[in-house]
Amino acid sequence: MTEIVNKAASLPPHRPRLGLWAWARANLFSSWYNTALTLAFAYIAWLVIPGLVKWGFINASLSGDAAACRAAGGACWSFIAEKWRFILFGTFPDDQQWRPTLAMLATIATLVISADRRTWGRPLLFIWGGGLGFAALMMFGGVLGMDFVPTGLWGGLPLTLALSVVGLGASFPLGVLLALGRTSDLPVMRGLSVVYIELVRGVPLISILFMASVMLPLFLPQDVPIDKLLRALIGITLFSAAYVAEVVRGGLQAIPRGQVEASKALGLGYWQRQRLIILPQALALVIPPLVNSFIAIFKDTSLVIIIGLLDLLSTAKSALTDPAWRGFYKEAYLFVGVIYFLFCYALSRYSRHLETVLGQGRKR
Repeated sequence: MTEIVNKAASLPPHRPRLGLWAWARANLFSSWYNTALTLAFAYIAWLVIPGLVKWGFINASLSGDAAACRAAGGACWSFIAEKWRFILFGTFPDDQQWRPTLAMLATIATLVISADRRTWGRPLLFIWGGGLGFAALMMFGGVLGMDFVPTGLWGGLPLTLALSVVGLGASFPLGVLLALGRTSDLPVMRGLSVVYIELVRGVPLISILFMASVMLPLFLPQDVPIDKLLRALIGITLFSAAYVAEVVRGGLQAIPRGQVEASKALGLGYWQRQRLIILPQALALVIPPLVNSFIAIFKDTSLVIIIGLLDLLSTAKSALTDPAWRGFYKEAYLFVGVIYFLFCYALSRYSRHLETVLGQGRKR
């Protein structure tokens, strides 16, 4: 009898199945203000959704020229069918656009493999080196019978991915070092880190890109040219590192002092303490704000138009300058917005998964 009682006690509590009306009463009409919000959103949806369906599907034009789109009165998806190659690849040679396609696939594959915790450590260096090296080989060419394509012809999504992935990949270790410097006991190191972080965070990214494009060549010999893409990467790396440093510093300050003292008692040196005890816990604590900074930088790469680079958003704007297709900006921005959303949503979902996995030991 005791065994039966213990077995019954270990079972999860019974949850009655609720019907649709019971679920609606519990979630949508549980109180007067919840009911008011539900009715307000239902009214807004009733006003907005029919018009969107009519514009995007019923009256939309899937084929034909611009005149047919204007006559239809709905969305002109034929504009996307006509301009999608230019929006995605910019001015990259048409007959060579299979190369940026492979470069994007290699970059995305590198990110997906890096998301697996089993690859963290030294193997990750080889994965990033191989994946990004292959992507660079496809984009530049000049070997294996491929024509050399200068960075001035790069554009669209491959350029956006190159700026964000390489820039964020380089800014993360720099930001961690700046965070360690700001929390250091050495006055000179702490002072330099504070000055750098506050100076960079106090100016917009456009200013950093402008200085990297205009002022950086002034400090170098005249016979040393600096590519526009390299200037943009330097500016994005320096800018993003300051924000990463402040996020990581918040995680470092959240670590209990007793853990530091215990690691010292074990005889661990400074870098051993940081690598084995302090940084793993600090980074696990700041995953949400860290990913938020990464998403912001990914979207801010659209500002590189100021130095003459055509990223994904800039190529969409350039496609609208065609006199025959001028005016279909809603379709262009919607197409680009969906691409940005897919990348940002995937990063957000992975961060939530990683936060759950790494936070299991802290649950109470």
